[in-house]
Amino acid sequence: MRHFLEVAQAGSVHRAATRLFVAPSAVSRQIAKLEDGLGTPLFERQSRGMVLTAAGQRLAGHLRHVVLDAEQVLDQVRHLGRQSAARVRVCCTEGFASGFMPAFMQAFMADTPGSQIELLVGSPDEVAGWVLRGDADIGLKYAVAPEPGLRVAHAAQAPVMAVMAPDHPLAGRSVVTLPEVVGYPLLVGSQGMTARQLFDLACSARGLRYTPVFVSNFSSVMLPLLRSPQVLLSGLLTVHHLLSAGQAVVRPFDEPVLTQRRLLVLALEGRTLSGPVAACIERMIDFVGRHSGEPAAPASAAGPLRAGPDAATPQG
Repeated sequence: MRHFLEVAQAGSVHRAATRLFVAPSAVSRQIAKLEDGLGTPLFERQSRGMVLTAAGQRLAGHLRHVVLDAEQVLDQVRHLGRQSAARVRVCCTEGFASGFMPAFMQAFMADTPGSQIELLVGSPDEVAGWVLRGDADIGLKYAVAPEPGLRVAHAAQAPVMAVMAPDHPLAGRSVVTLPEVVGYPLLVGSQGMTARQLFDLACSARGLRYTPVFVSNFSSVMLPLLRSPQVLLSGLLTVHHLLSAGQAVVRPFDEPVLTQRRLLVLALEGRTLSGPVAACIERMIDFVGRHSGEPAAPASAAGPLRAGPDAATPQG
């Protein structure tokens, strides 16, 4: 089972063998033995590596829950009899890392003294992968569609907005249009980012073309570059700290396509959450609501959060 999980995570027998410090042939024998015992193939052997079958995905999902729940119980046993907050592992995309996440973590640590927080920052695909593999307890990212294996603890509308300096010619508008915005120098994300994808889709539908003056997959690089008459495409939470400081304003587009993006707070589907993790999710939902102008809401329609026996009712 351990060999199986390593291959499922690595996508390759050779990479799994390296992690396990064994020969690749030993890993292959274990996988073959497991498949023979179950009477079904768990992987599709492809030229680029090993891809889980439907049966393999089901087994991998179950085993991940077993391993994570076991680690949680062991952690509780280690801390039994003494006051110590269990660690909370959070991951997010880069847009949240420069302003929103530091403010949230500061507030969370103030509310829960002694808490141990780990933060990973990466691409949207990396965030999903970290939560799926159990490398993170909570994920925060923008998305336009749900992903298999991930539980949406909270979803909030996160439209793509036009961000500009307070003295920009469009700053006096309540709503901006695509033709207006593409007439100004644009700071945009890279091709794989959701804001860029939706903006390009909306422009294509309108027959509009634009040439950005700056492109990056790191918003923290673009934010200091924002000067009038430039326009930055972004979500509200990414630039909230600039708005609070009076250094920028945001204006919504009149394009329905640009409202299709959602901000998602994610956890692993089917996993039992520890008390500190459940409390962190609830606080994050509240923090998102207060900083995005939307009322806080509990878990989504997927059902209430599942907390372990040490769960405490979160405050605030």
